[in-house]
Amino acid sequence: MLQQILRDMYIDPELLAELNEEQKHVLFYKMREEQVRRWKEREERVNGNEALLKKTARLQQSNDKHVQWLRGTDGEVWVWIMGEADGDKPYEQISEELIAERARQQAQKEAEELWKEKEAEITKKFRDAMANEKARILAEKWKIETEDRKAAKLMEEKFQEELKKREEEERQKGEAQIRQQEERRAHELYLSLKQAQQYSQHNEKEDHEWEEQLRRSKAADEERSHKARRARDEYQRQSLRAIQKGKVAGLSNLFQATGLNREQEAKLTSADPISSLTTIVPTSKAWERPPRPFSRDVIIQWFREEQLPRRAGFERNSSTIAPWFHGIISRQEAEELLMNKSEGAFLVRVSEKIWGYALSYRHQSGFKHFLVDASGDFYSFLGVDPNRHATLTDLIDFHKVLLTMHRSVT
Repeated sequence: MLQQILRDMYIDPELLAELNEEQKHVLFYKMREEQVRRWKEREERVNGNEALLKKTARLQQSNDKHVQWLRGTDGEVWVWIMGEADGDKPYEQISEELIAERARQQAQKEAEELWKEKEAEITKKFRDAMANEKARILAEKWKIETEDRKAAKLMEEKFQEELKKREEEERQKGEAQIRQQEERRAHELYLSLKQAQQYSQHNEKEDHEWEEQLRRSKAADEERSHKARRARDEYQRQSLRAIQKGKVAGLSNLFQATGLNREQEAKLTSADPISSLTTIVPTSKAWERPPRPFSRDVIIQWFREEQLPRRAGFERNSSTIAPWFHGIISRQEAEELLMNKSEGAFLVRVSEKIWGYALSYRHQSGFKHFLVDASGDFYSFLGVDPNRHATLTDLIDFHKVLLTMHRSVT
């Protein structure tokens, strides 16, 4: 899509409105680079054509040279002796005029050369000034980016330390619970053994029942210990995973774990998002995806052919439609749905500008919209998130988990 925009040097205004500020800056920078590259190519072509024309003109002039004598009324070659014909100026005056003209031409030539040197000096001066200004701007930008990276790194380190602290507290708490259960169970076993010892001489049947009870108690103890170990290991794996993916917490703070209420959505939208997308579109040949969507029927066919097999818009491991998925609705309709929601509410809709989706988010001062690229075999936020997810549900759940952990830390 970026290559097509650079080739046409045009972007649809509605698609441009879907991009955030960072994506717009990157796009304008790429378009400016393409303009400069085309201008340089055109200048090289023009200079080459001018050199070829000059060379051709010189060759024609050299081939067309000939001498033709001027003839008088008598048919003979016309001869003129300078200074002797009627109306001629004296020889000295003609010589003075020739010398003056030659001096004027020489002075004009020297002035032109002097102006070229002066023009080159002025051009170099302003080129250097522009280069210095550009270097200054780049240095300031680099300084700001460095400070932002340092701040993000400090925040990530703080986040990791808090996670490690919580992990250690959870581990200690789990070990304390296991120790308490072990002590309680040891006391129970001691009482059981003591009671069994007292009655062992009276009834062999009671001994057999006691042994069976003891075996079951040990098996239950082993099962509880095994579950406790698995819980600790699972918590440690989840903590490490959250630490490794903590770098995207800056984007995740745009989400909230709360979604839209199903009953309120049903009042605002009467159509089922999946049923509207699975409307059968007649096709005369095998599906071939165009470079970009150009009609609603093509979008429906793309969703039916490529997204339904990947279970886009469904709950995980279920045939239920996710509450945050709304099918094909416009940007205005999405904002109307989120108008009366609290800050952090969001929904996902099928984009009509790219092969993918748009996430509409409600924040304190208005709304934000983020594009989700689904043109490949993965899902990711366009231009701002390097993480790739196998399904659309994975992308949403991943950022929900990170947001919850991030808020618990802060």
